[in-house]
Amino acid sequence: MNAQEIFEKWKNSNKLPDYLADQLNTLGKDKSWIEDAFGQDINFGTAGMRGRLEPGTNRINMFTVGRVTEGLARLIDENGDEAKKRGVVISFDSRYHSREFAEHAARILGAHGIHVYLFDDLRPTPELSFAVRYLHTFAGINITASHNAKQYNGYKAYGEDGAQMAPENADRLFAYAQKVDDIFSVKAAPVEELRANGTLQLIGEDVDEAYLAELKKVNIDTDMVKKNADKLKIIYTPLHGTGKMLYDRAFREGGFDNVIPVPSQSIIDPEFPTTIKPNPEYRDVFKPGFKLADEVNANVIIATDPDADRMGAAVRTNEGDFQVLTGNQIATLMANYLLVHLKETGKLTDDYEIVTSVVSSALPFKIAKSYGIRTKHVLTGFKYIGEEVDRMKKKNDGKFLMGFEESYGYLFKPFARDKDAMQGALMFAEVASYYASRGMTVFDGLREIWEKYGVAYEITKAIEMPGIGGQKKMAEMMNKLRNDHLTEINGTKVLKIQDFLKQETIENGEVKPLEGFPKSDVLKYFLDDETWVALRPSGTEPVIKAYVGVNKKDIQTAEKAAEDYQAALAKLLN
Repeated sequence: MNAQEIFEKWKNSNKLPDYLADQLNTLGKDKSWIEDAFGQDINFGTAGMRGRLEPGTNRINMFTVGRVTEGLARLIDENGDEAKKRGVVISFDSRYHSREFAEHAARILGAHGIHVYLFDDLRPTPELSFAVRYLHTFAGINITASHNAKQYNGYKAYGEDGAQMAPENADRLFAYAQKVDDIFSVKAAPVEELRANGTLQLIGEDVDEAYLAELKKVNIDTDMVKKNADKLKIIYTPLHGTGKMLYDRAFREGGFDNVIPVPSQSIIDPEFPTTIKPNPEYRDVFKPGFKLADEVNANVIIATDPDADRMGAAVRTNEGDFQVLTGNQIATLMANYLLVHLKETGKLTDDYEIVTSVVSSALPFKIAKSYGIRTKHVLTGFKYIGEEVDRMKKKNDGKFLMGFEESYGYLFKPFARDKDAMQGALMFAEVASYYASRGMTVFDGLREIWEKYGVAYEITKAIEMPGIGGQKKMAEMMNKLRNDHLTEINGTKVLKIQDFLKQETIENGEVKPLEGFPKSDVLKYFLDDETWVALRPSGTEPVIKAYVGVNKKDIQTAEKAAEDYQAALAKLLN
């Protein structure tokens, strides 16, 4: 059927709840919307799916959630009774319909006789990752759109290791979902029936306590924190999301008592009324925090995104204003602190390892190598960091120090296998305590690192290619770049190209194998002024991610150079 025919089928269905039927009638007046919403099925990548909360096969709604969950149920059926007994744990965030979608998924799994652990209320994404491991379930589901705007929601599937589902199982799940003949006829058992027969089990405080006990192990110098935490006042905002559920207990159990929440942003609200997009990389989300920090004379602001897997921070500068740090700068501060502490306490050994993605800052690796420890690049996605943790554990040939991604994701203790903003917040608070113990601000600490190792600065931008033709346009653009090797970017010579899809490196006219990575649609360019540039189509959004990393003599020069390169990339891709 074509888009118009599928639209008519939805319009004539009596299964749509009133709010979806009303949306369908309103939005369906626009032919281009019909083509976009019904012209294809929503993409299901290794990170799941994400889209606008609207009717349509290319949208997030109870029917697309239901179809994918039916695909997961059939995957679990394929793995037999033991997999069904181990079951699935489900969590959800503060967005519109998240609780509804979570319960709907539980009812579909329950109809297959699959045991379901359903959180009694919203919880951070990393706690879902932890719960999969803690409860030894076969899989996990998280209903969330992370840091996207209020119009969005999403669905993430997790494997038994607590990481986002591996490509093989994710592909099988989606293949099963595609075999659902009628999206409106997916069977969902009544909640009362599932509760009565024990198939559906609510969880909450029992898992919270276990997760918080693990969080207490994140901070490494509790004596230093105890002596210096009272010198700090930390402003915290959960950005209307799940961080509110545990932040107070997590900070206090970590020894940080002077943590002051931002009242307006501590209200659980799917409208995210204090910001257009609840993303801790944007300065505007910190505005209420800036005001509160000035009122109470605080120097550090910590923000977690609505599902609490990303953590951002703003710190006061010597001029008295606030600098919003990049994810790479936060990772640099934390990596430097961990290594300084290990060396000062005589615990530094060369088998420690820092793991990060190929599109993250090179500066933490430069610091790591100066301390003689190992570094490892992996593809974007915390599941790849988790795979490296597992590899070290199985081979007993290394000790995981930290993993990070430029997109504000950090992990220190692998009891979770996804980025964990709770861990990040605790470690950043310890970093702030460390600099307070030296009579310094966090920004002083960053300048100290730059003076020793040089200034690195990175910018990530999402170049949007929306609409049903967006995926095709992205594919065509990446294919063109692969065929027409760039020789210069913004007037600067390209020295080397890494193509992670074709698994080759092009340098000095020679093509060599690129080993050690799975195939991925990523191109990375190395320029002769020590700049690197990377392009990667998103797996969940109609955007190409453009990454730029520069090395310059000072931060002002670095910031301008990075912006100039980003402008050149935007022009290249449009």
